Amino acid sequence: MSELTPISFFGRFEKDILSGAKTITLRDESESHFKVGETLSVSTFEDDRWFCNIKVLAVTKVAFHQLTEEHAEQENMELSFLKSLIQEVYPGVEQLFEIKYQLVS
Repeated sequence: MSELTPISFFGRFEKDILSGAKTITLRDESESHFKVGETLSVSTFEDDRWFCNIKVLAVTKVAFHQLTEEHAEQENMELSFLKSLIQEVYPGVEQLFEIKYQLVS
């Protein structure tokens, strides 16, 4: 079996991902290379602890100023918090990539 492509999330998102409450992630261009249909090995950013696999359903460009309540809902957070988190993680980045995924059982 081939090795899965890794992706990491802050540990605080683990429960939301495992419960299906968080179904997208917004990343910068350096993490826009994921392909539809690809299965990713998910670990925590802080300590690189694996906790699940996800399958990429779509990768879509989205500008920071175009983020909506729908994006926030899919991230399982308020829009204002989502925007502040993105500015903290990717300061000054306008072009983002929405990676839509589903949990692989």
